[in-house]
Amino acid sequence: MRLLVNFARIFVGVLFIFSGFVKLNDPLGFSYKLNDYFQPDVLNLEFLQPFALALAIFIVVYELMLGVTLLLGYAKNFTRWSLLLMIIFFTFLTFYSAYFNKVTDCGCFGDAIPLTPWQSFSKDVILLLLIALIFFKWEYITPIFKQTAKWIVFAVFIACLGFAYYVLMHLPAIDFRAYKVGVNIEEGMIQRKGEDLPSINDFGFYTMDDDFTDEILNDKKVLVVVAYNLSKSENQAWRNINKAIQKAKQHNYRVVGLSASGPQEVSALKEKYDVNINFYFTDETAIKTIIRANPGLMILHKGTIMQKKHWNDASDLDF
Repeated sequence: MRLLVNFARIFVGVLFIFSGFVKLNDPLGFSYKLNDYFQPDVLNLEFLQPFALALAIFIVVYELMLGVTLLLGYAKNFTRWSLLLMIIFFTFLTFYSAYFNKVTDCGCFGDAIPLTPWQSFSKDVILLLLIALIFFKWEYITPIFKQTAKWIVFAVFIACLGFAYYVLMHLPAIDFRAYKVGVNIEEGMIQRKGEDLPSINDFGFYTMDDDFTDEILNDKKVLVVVAYNLSKSENQAWRNINKAIQKAKQHNYRVVGLSASGPQEVSALKEKYDVNINFYFTDETAIKTIIRANPGLMILHKGTIMQKKHWNDASDLDF
């Protein structure tokens, strides 16, 4: 029994740390997933949508910290009750998503390991059994680093907050998405044998009357200003972006905007910030996937992503 309980302790602890870390690496992406759950046709919790990012950070830090306290055998009652309540809630949520086909990817492991709804539910059932064993047989868990455990927990907590702040102010430290640097977008749009969908879909450079996707993806030097929602972008962002636009034009780059916002928002932005570029339109989900910044910057060379930058790092672009 001791061996079984400690196997469960290590397995669950490491999994919680891994799951928490990959989502903490991309809290904005996890907040998008929470917003999917908050939709009227899913959980009907629209009042929580303004708090999605704060909730995302809280959940992933809490999850990662539980993995740490479990491995340390620290804070017995807090750890075991938190683990049990969390896994019961997520088992219900993944079952609901799978049974009613509401959310096609739970986001349990971010974009690192996509899972189908039923795979997510099966994973949570296994975790529920292991956590139940830990909950009822905690006496077989021997705490480690007793004298310093609280300081280790505190240090990990501060590190988590610091890491979350860093990736929000820049970009995810590890990019697990289909639009990572080095990817050729045209190749990603090709459906390969055995795939239900190509890795990149619903992407393009469109106007109200035409499709410029092939033309832009075959250009050698393109700077794309990516913003899924122009009205939600920040004032300082466009000051930084404008400097990058001017520098790119000096180096003979074609500079274009890519957004899901409509013509009225584009006109308002151009007038307010004197942004002198042509905007094209594409699917909002695709834009959110391309870059975790609103706005962000992407450099293309014949459709291959060479650089991506948060608007905070616009001055770091290498032309």
